[in-house]
Amino acid sequence: MTTHINKRIVKFRVRRPEDAAQAAAAKAAAEIGMSTHRDGHRSKVIELHEKIERPEMLIGSTYKIKTPVTDHAMYVTINDILLNEDTDYERRQPFEIFINSKNLDHFQWIVALTRIISAVFRKGGDVTFMVDELKAVFDPRGGYWQPGGKFMPSIIAELGYVIEKHLQSIGLLRKPELDVHQKKLVDEKRAEYEARRKQQDAFAKSHFPEGAQLCVKCSTAAVVLMDGCQTCLNCGESKCG
Repeated sequence: MTTHINKRIVKFRVRRPEDAAQAAAAKAAAEIGMSTHRDGHRSKVIELHEKIERPEMLIGSTYKIKTPVTDHAMYVTINDILLNEDTDYERRQPFEIFINSKNLDHFQWIVALTRIISAVFRKGGDVTFMVDELKAVFDPRGGYWQPGGKFMPSIIAELGYVIEKHLQSIGLLRKPELDVHQKKLVDEKRAEYEARRKQQDAFAKSHFPEGAQLCVKCSTAAVVLMDGCQTCLNCGESKCG
């Protein structure tokens, strides 16, 4: 087939076989970026960015923070926006955060922190980096222990743990899990410790007063000072006869 060219040729490009492969790859990538709705039609996958306006309703979760260093509890509410609803790419993304407390001593930094974190949420992209940043904040006055034995270096760090817990619940972060060998080692160490503790408790349990000395006759820690005389409460041995 002959093609007649009426205009002047200013540039040209030789079509090679690999060009067809690149075009096919670009088409496949474009199809991956398309979401399929339940009614059958397809649309582009929506990613969260700062130009997306806040919808009328958001999905929220509220977490309570009660620390021994403050008299009043803090209530942290994180609201999520639902992207690509009713498609294969449906997911929840954090959109805003609110912190409420009766303690007005922290009012200024609470307002500032909620606005900054909400702005980062609305920016889109990977927001999981904030978890490590908040958890690394230490209070110069010292941290505190949570019920259960977990040390918390500051209130800001505990806020980071709350955000981490929320991101894990919506699937943006994976919960850290031990592998098979680590689980086996932990189980063995736990069983060994509990066995040692049971043995110690069995020998440490006594019906005699605390601080009683060992009796040379019956080998029982039951010797106490009575009326100026060392007397064994187990066998009755006494140096006073």
